[in-house]
Parts: sequence; C-alpha cells; structure tokens
Amino acid sequence: MNAKLRLALMNFLEFAVWGAYLTCMGNYLGIAGLGDKISWFYAIQGIVSIFMPTLMGIVADKYIQPQRLLGLCHLVAGGFMLGCWWLGLQAGFGQELPNKSLFITLYTLSVAFFMPTIALANTTAFTILKNNNLDTVKDFPPIRVLGTVGFIVTMWFVNCAVWEDGAFSLTLADNAHKFQYTYMQFFVSGFLSIVLCAYCFTLPACKVEKKDGNVSLAESLGLNAFKLFKTRKMALFFIFSALLGMCLQVTNGYAGPFITSFKGSADAAVATSFAANNATLLTSISQISEALCILMIPFFLKRYGIKTVMLMSMFAWVFRFGFFGVGNPAMPGVIMFILSCIVYGVAFDFFNVSGGIFVDQECEPSIKASAQGLFMMMTNGLGATIGTLAAGEIVNSYCQWENGFLVGDWQTCWFIFAAFALAVGVSFALVFKPEQKQR
Repeated sequence: MNAKLRLALMNFLEFAVWGAYLTCMGNYLGIAGLGDKISWFYAIQGIVSIFMPTLMGIVADKYIQPQRLLGLCHLVAGGFMLGCWWLGLQAGFGQELPNKSLFITLYTLSVAFFMPTIALANTTAFTILKNNNLDTVKDFPPIRVLGTVGFIVTMWFVNCAVWEDGAFSLTLADNAHKFQYTYMQFFVSGFLSIVLCAYCFTLPACKVEKKDGNVSLAESLGLNAFKLFKTRKMALFFIFSALLGMCLQVTNGYAGPFITSFKGSADAAVATSFAANNATLLTSISQISEALCILMIPFFLKRYGIKTVMLMSMFAWVFRFGFFGVGNPAMPGVIMFILSCIVYGVAFDFFNVSGGIFVDQECEPSIKASAQGLFMMMTNGLGATIGTLAAGEIVNSYCQWENGFLVGDWQTCWFIFAAFALAVGVSFALVFKPEQKQR
C-alpha cells in the first residue's frame, strides 16, 4: 500500500474515533443523569486543548517518533473511553450512572490524550509525505478529507446501530437501544482507538529531528508567538478568533438533544418524524458540507480575499443558529434544519482553514508553527471552552430534562446564539483591516 493510501486510512480512523460520540453524546448524558453537565463535557475538550497538544508536541519533537506517540495516545485514550462504556454497561440501558464522578474522570482522561492526536496525525502525515518526496500542499487535503469521511461513517453507524437482547442490528426506526442514546457509542470510539494504536506501529518511521543549538523554554512551549499581539492587526485577529471559537462546540453539544426533544412533542407528525428519531444522521449533513467546503476555499480566497471569506464564516454561524431556531423535524420545517447543516461547512471551514492560511502568510518563518498553535488555542481552546460553558448556562436557563428529553424554549436559545454571532461578524467587518500595513 502506498504512502498516501496508508495516511488516508490513518486519518479515516483518527476522526472515526471522534465521530462515534461527539455529536450524539448529549443524548446519552441526559439519560444517564448528566444532562445539566453537557456543556462541561464539551468544554473539557477546549480546556485540554490549551496545553495537552503542546506538551505532546514537545515529546514528539524530542523523544518519541510522532507515529508511535500517536499510537500510544490512542491506546490510553481508548482504554479510558472503554472504561466509560463499562460504567454505562454496569448501569444498564436507560439507567442513570451510579458513579457519575468516575465517569466524568475517565472521560476527561480519555479526551486529554485524544485531543493531541489531531496534531500528531498531521505531523505524521506531513513527515511521511516529505520522506516520500510528495507535495504536502497538493497531496494532504485529499488525505484530510478522508478524516471527515471517517467521522461521517461512524456518525451514521452509531445512529443506526442497535444492541438489544444480545443481538446486533441496523435500523432507521426509533429504538431506545440505538447506540446514539446509549453507552455503546463509547465502545465504538474506544475500540477504534485501540485499532488505530495497532495500525500506527505499522506506519513508516518518522525520525526525531535533533535541533541545533539551545532552544529556550518559551520557544519550546510556543510562547514566542505571543509577540504577535504587539501588532494591532494580529491582536484583533486572535481576539476575534476566540470570539468566533465560542460558537464551535455549541451545536456539537446541543443539536442532538434539541432535535431529539421533538420526540416528546404532542404533535404525532413531529414526534414520529424521521429527523426527530435520527438526529445524528441528520446532523451528519454538516460534516458532508464541511468536506465539500474544504475544496471550495482556494477559489473563494482567490476571488474574494481573506477578510470576505472570514466574514462569510461569521455570518454563516448566524444562519446556522437561526435556521435551528425557526425549524422543526416535520415538513416543511425540517428544510430549515437541513439548511442549517449545509451552512455549517461554510461556518466551520471558511474561518478555521482560511484563518490558518492568514496566520501562515502574516507570520515570519521562525514562529509559524507557534503562531498556528496560538490560533488553535484561541479558537478550540479558550474560545470553545468559554462559549460552551456560556451556552450551557443559557440552555439550562430556558430548558430542562423531562422524561429523557431536553425540552423548553429552544427558540430563544438559538436566537441568542445567532445574535452573538451577528454582533461578532458586524464588529469584525468594521474594525479588522487585513490590508493595513504594519508600522
């Protein structure tokens, strides 16, 4: 198998691990008695993203080959995720967890070792491509798209898979034992992590490069990139990165419980609708859109420029939240849900990917890697953490768990999120000037 195919399989498994639970975990947490902690489960991903990728990056730079460290991290993350599955198994289908603190601890440890693997997978891919004299700019995007495909495949599997009375089946019909409502989603994730661990140790070696000269502690931790805050343009960019990052995990955490809540509707057409009973499958349209939008970015950047592309992302978040606010799972309201999922590709990719390109273009070579780390810390670390916790407070204020469903004034919640995204977009349009020359 050639290098590109092997790396495509690695990326497929990398994101399949995440897709097994990221968008449907909220449904199980509500059943397990942790519904009021959904925001914390998603905020944990942001908290560990502030420091764990950097620490593991230092280890990969100096001590352990990145493909091996990738495997070891998945071994640990998968083990802890299987621990979450085991606790759910002991509690039983549809039952509250007796030891919620232990479940939260195991989940936190699993996520702490999983989040660094995203960067380690990129490092491994870039190194192997270069070792095989391949063009990273040309050859990496198709490999990375396979990661999104892996995410989608496990979303579909978990949506349809049922384990009942010792028998396994796949169905689109409503069933309380579907993986998307149970602890079995954690088994799928943990099992795939172990598989990926074994696969990583078959990948070609990525030798640890010995750095010449002394490297300061600040450089090792990527802290030298903070000098970018001295320029107005970059300071504004990173501030808005954090503000937009506050939107990133909101729908991952609450789209599933929101759509599923319609199963408790008094309107039979709404309660029995396909969308209400297959929330994970419906929201997978978001990931399909994401995969397609990655391929559109070069055209839009060339045609409209970096500021316009990032503004498209910001206003796409307004529509992402707004469409959820006005839709419902029955026809014709479900069209609003579908539109929300379609614009997600623009909302997510047009800022994350184009933002990374902007950082690469604006920063000197000596701090490019650190600057990318700072960009990720501001968006997926600080921004996502603060935004998820704030969203949790808003949802818990307007909604409550009843009979396994998170019901209440969802429309107000989505409109609050849309108003925030609109304010960020308008402010960005007024104050951010990427063409401004540094003095």
